[in-house]
Amino acid sequence: MADVLVVGEALVDIVQRADGSGADHPGGSPANVALGLARLGRDASLLTRIGTDAHGRAIREHLEASGVHLVDGTVVDAPTSTATALVDAQGVATYHFEIDWRLDTVPDVTRYDALHTGSIAAILQPGGDAVLRLVEQASGRVVVTYDPNARPTLMGDPVATRARMERIVALADVVKVSDEDLAWLAPGEDPVDVAAAWQATGPGIVVVTRGGEGAVAVQASGRVEVLAPRIDVVDTVGAGDSFMSALIDHLDGAGLLGTGTRAAIAAMPADQVAAMLGHAVRVAAITCSRAGANPPTRAELDV
Repeated sequence: MADVLVVGEALVDIVQRADGSGADHPGGSPANVALGLARLGRDASLLTRIGTDAHGRAIREHLEASGVHLVDGTVVDAPTSTATALVDAQGVATYHFEIDWRLDTVPDVTRYDALHTGSIAAILQPGGDAVLRLVEQASGRVVVTYDPNARPTLMGDPVATRARMERIVALADVVKVSDEDLAWLAPGEDPVDVAAAWQATGPGIVVVTRGGEGAVAVQASGRVEVLAPRIDVVDTVGAGDSFMSALIDHLDGAGLLGTGTRAAIAAMPADQVAAMLGHAVRVAAITCSRAGANPPTRAELDV
């Protein structure tokens, strides 16, 4: 089993629903990916930044309860970041953030078999530059996965943000991006065409998620599409993160994490890519069927 390092923000999602109800949930896109991997039985370490306050303790307990390893230096004497998720009547969330992102510890990423990052952590300064350096160190040595997970309220100008994201895309082996991300980053452009252009710059596979419509993967050899299962949606909080963790989980199960697997990922046959996407949409659907970023365990999938 591979050792996966996830780098990025951990925070508390303060969920406020249209009917006036709400709750607080530990979250943050990279933290959710680490959580999803651990619940699927994978070895996941998280490099993040949380405080010693009540929110920080809640995050730490939440992650460690599922088996996530926190990298030394993750807990600091500073407030823990928060994201307020406003959930509409259809269960779709929009976010408002209070976040301070920086890295006080920078490990040797080549000690791991894979590096995952994305979302706010790869863009927001001063931590964003440290994340980029880690990706540069890892690229070509271990498997790099990336989820841009655009947050317009924090990321500013979409043109500049897209240019920054595309630097990381070119260094990655697998990229997952939502059609909503691309609607902001590349307005008027077909999401799959953008994915194809990204794939040509370096990654072996670029996956576009389409919410309830499923997902499509773009490789140099062609495209593979799967539909999502039909469910009753509670909310979409953490769904994309669960999808991402399932992609990494499949790669691990196929022996495609570690040194020297870059070409094999790019050359995955269509049936294996379809199986990977099918696994990912199922995991994401289960997350959407319950409140908050609450991904399934391996035991739940095996039922």
